[in-house]
Formats: sequence, C-alpha cells, structure tokens
Amino acid sequence: MTIRLDTIDKVKGFVSTILHFEGDADLSSGRYTVDAKSILGIFSLELSQPLELELMGEPGPALAEELKRYSV
Repeated sequence: MTIRLDTIDKVKGFVSTILHFEGDADLSSGRYTVDAKSILGIFSLELSQPLELELMGEPGPALAEELKRYSV
C-alpha cells in the first residue's frame, strides 16, 4: 500500500494506528526501510515522497479502514 505522511500530525496518527496491528509492518522510501511502528524511524525517511507500507499478516477490516486515510 502506498501512503503519504507529510505532516507531523499524520505521522503521530499513523504510528498510533499501526501500533494496534499485531504483526510486523515496514515503511520504505527508496532503498531505506524502517519499522512502521517506530516514530523515529519514520522521521528518518523522506516524508515529502509517498511511502510503501508492507504489512506482514492481515490487518483486519477495522485497521484496513483506518489506514485508508493515509493512502495515496
């Protein structure tokens, strides 16, 4: 899934949302990949560009609905 986290509030909201996901989640920007549950890791990425979110496992319908607000 491609997402955009171009404000501090979006990053904080995204991390708060993704912490409810029990599986692992990664965010990638170019050749860099970080743990999607790490706010410091996310801030190390190029946030002016879209990011690739990879979930290891099924997010469930409630989480999938919440993640839609960050999709591009």
